[in-house]
Amino acid sequence: MEDQRQISYLSMMSKAPEAKYLQSEKPAVDAVDARILTALDADARLSMSELGRMVGMSAPSVSDRVRRLEAAGIIRGFTLDVDSRALGYQIRALVRIRPLPGKLHLVEKLIQDTPQFIECDKITGDDPFLARLVVHSIEEMDDVLEALSDHAVTSTAVIKASSVRRRLPPLE
Repeated sequence: MEDQRQISYLSMMSKAPEAKYLQSEKPAVDAVDARILTALDADARLSMSELGRMVGMSAPSVSDRVRRLEAAGIIRGFTLDVDSRALGYQIRALVRIRPLPGKLHLVEKLIQDTPQFIECDKITGDDPFLARLVVHSIEEMDDVLEALSDHAVTSTAVIKASSVRRRLPPLE
């Protein structure tokens, strides 16, 4: 009996709490929701009437669907797709950033406070950050990266072209 309690206790202690965000749960997205998401991805400025016509629903019904998708966290917002080159940022780059020991939070703050970093993800591996950088010139890129050099090691790859533009994940 004592052995069974020990085994039971050990098995309880060895189970890590489930990380909900690591579980692969499919949200309730049906075919109509998928058509709505696809249409809004193509043009987020569609009126509810236009969207309703596209998916074969009335404007109030499609509006309810969109609100439900927002409430479920599937639609987080409606956004712009801005061409940084049209704004004069001719150089786009991906920068892997490895903070020096004890500098992780400082480097993260520096990235957040540098407007030329237009996106940054925390990633696994040796370099905890992968950032997207836009600059007008090589000199500006050097200045931005130099500001990190006392706190991090960087590896930069200039983007020549984009083979896959931002798109929806598979909805089926």
